[in-house]
Amino acid sequence: MNLKFNYGVLSIAMLFAFSSCKKSDLIESSPSASAAGKNGATTSAVTWTTVLNGTTFSSRSVLEAHWNYLYPWGSDHNGSARMYASNTDRNHVYLENGGMTIKATRINWNEGNSSADPHLPIRYHSGAMHAKAQINVNDAFDTWEISGDFKAPVTRGSWPAFWITGATSWPPECDILEFKGSTTNWQNTVDGPDWQNTSWETTQTVISNAASTWHNYKLVLTRIKNSSGAWTNDVRCQYYIDGVLRGTHTGTNHANKPMWLIINLQMEGSSGSPGPTADTYYYSKNIIVRKGKTT
Repeated sequence: MNLKFNYGVLSIAMLFAFSSCKKSDLIESSPSASAAGKNGATTSAVTWTTVLNGTTFSSRSVLEAHWNYLYPWGSDHNGSARMYASNTDRNHVYLENGGMTIKATRINWNEGNSSADPHLPIRYHSGAMHAKAQINVNDAFDTWEISGDFKAPVTRGSWPAFWITGATSWPPECDILEFKGSTTNWQNTVDGPDWQNTSWETTQTVISNAASTWHNYKLVLTRIKNSSGAWTNDVRCQYYIDGVLRGTHTGTNHANKPMWLIINLQMEGSSGSPGPTADTYYYSKNIIVRKGKTT
């Protein structure tokens, strides 16, 4: 989603950097999986802790226990949609059939420009949610899995995403689902010393029925060891669609950096314009996050 921080936005965003789920929200599971070491050469058992168990869209109270409204930094980002969902405004983020729907609606009045670069005119009201629990590949939890089922709009001007991004700096970023006005899904890994000096690694996959059929999108993060078996600050990023590995990237210096998990429907910008005049819908369910410790 190409998140750029300026110092003003970063100072606001840092206020949100310390939210996390309570111990009572975690569900322990037995060691039942493996994680690869450097370049996938070795495997080890992993003890998993569930952070989000796939049922957080079951009711409004459960949703609000695990998710916050808007982006972590506010209502605006890099497109022409402004986020309006809240615990009293359910026009753009609502629950149905065990899942969450985000609706983007075209407006016909002047609401000024987005406060975020590139400061596009606001033409839509839409919704965004970010998880209270943050992703952090570190000594305590060296492996993470993040997945969800989605039906994502692919018309010109629609820009749905399911992604993680740095809570205190940008980069890092990993885009698990990102459609930019076409049937091509972009799975991106972004790193670099700062937002002015970034490098991108991208895997593109065409999903012709992405808008009409549920598909599962998953990211597995595994901290990489060096040739001596010691942890590095690099993270292997494996991107899956419907259980099929689509791309393996390296997140340079992604370890020990807390990240937000975000679901949002942005509009226009990188997805083209003019965007749709009819309402645009983005459906999600079964969001699962678990963190693991290699044993």
